[in-house]
Parts: sequence; C-alpha cells; structure tokens
Amino acid sequence: MKEKKMKLNKFANLLVIGLVLTLAASGCRKKPVNPTPLPGARTGNVGEAGPGAAINPGQTVPIEPGVPGIPMGHPSNSAEAHQGWIEDAQALKTDTVYFDFDSSVLKAAEKPKVAAVADYLKANAGKAVKVEGNCDERGTEEYNRSLGERRALAVREELIRLGVDPKDVDTISYGKDKPAAQGHDEAAWKQNRRDDFVVLTAPK
Repeated sequence: MKEKKMKLNKFANLLVIGLVLTLAASGCRKKPVNPTPLPGARTGNVGEAGPGAAINPGQTVPIEPGVPGIPMGHPSNSAEAHQGWIEDAQALKTDTVYFDFDSSVLKAAEKPKVAAVADYLKANAGKAVKVEGNCDERGTEEYNRSLGERRALAVREELIRLGVDPKDVDTISYGKDKPAAQGHDEAAWKQNRRDDFVVLTAPK
C-alpha cells in the first residue's frame, strides 16, 4: 500500500512538472509587449515611402527615381562655391520654370526656358546661376524641402546637358517658404510650383 502511494505521488509530481513546462513553452511563443528596439532597426511597413534624406553638397543623387530617361545627378556645388557673389533675381525672371503637382519632372513646354538660361550663361562667361526650387503650400515642411531640391536639381541637370559647366550652377530649396502668389487655390498653387533663376556675378 505504501509503495502504491509513493508511485501515485511520483506520477502526480511528473504531471505537475509536465504542466509547468507546457505553460512555460506556450508563454515563450507570445509576442513581447513593447520590445526594446535594436540599434539601426527600421520602423513602419515594408515599402513605406518617406520624404528622403537631405541632399548634401557634393552628393550624387537621382533626380526622379523610377522615371525612365531621367539621368543620375551630378555632384552638387559646395554651399560656399559662390559665397559673396552679387545676386540678380530679375535678369532671368521671365524664364521661371513651372512644375506639375507633386512632381520634379521637367515638362517639355518648360525646356525652352532652360535653354534660354543656358544660352545666357554661355554668352556671359564668368557668371553663374542659382536655381531656387519652390513648392506650393500643401505637404509637410520636410517633404517640400526635398521636393524643391529635386526640382532645382532637375533643371540643373538640363542646363548641364545643354553644355553649362556644373560648377556654374548652384541649387537651393525654399520648400513652401517663398510663395510667388498668396492664396489657397490652384490659381496660386500653380505659380508656386516653380524654379526661379538668380544670376551670380563675381565681386570686383
């Protein structure tokens, strides 16, 4: 009788141990709550698009990723390349280039303006130009800075393709901070989706 009782106790102990191990194993499969992120880990869904990183002087960047026929960018000039040069925002005012909504693709109808700027630079040796990228008011500040830079770079690429020395073309993005027209409708927005040209002349 005593031996039988000992066997039952031993069986009960094994049963309890087995149950504990089963519960522990199932607990391990639960998704952790608020796990500590690993260094360098990315958040968000796969394929999630963002505004992109800032474009630094000297960096080579694609102008319009995924669009056939758009070339890779030439390295941008240093921010100090034409520091102290005299600026003239009126000389090429009539050649302002306009873009479609949320696009940095240079339209065929706008290319003659860029060609006129290229002709001006080639006829005026020693001058340079600053291409100012702008956006309408829609979108975040960060996104519009990036979009304005891509617009300026798209025009810079076309100027280079037309024979202008890359060192003579600076770019800057104002995002939505420098509107040409006030208003909150398409009539104003289409005037603000643009690249302006500023002629740069070396000080005497």
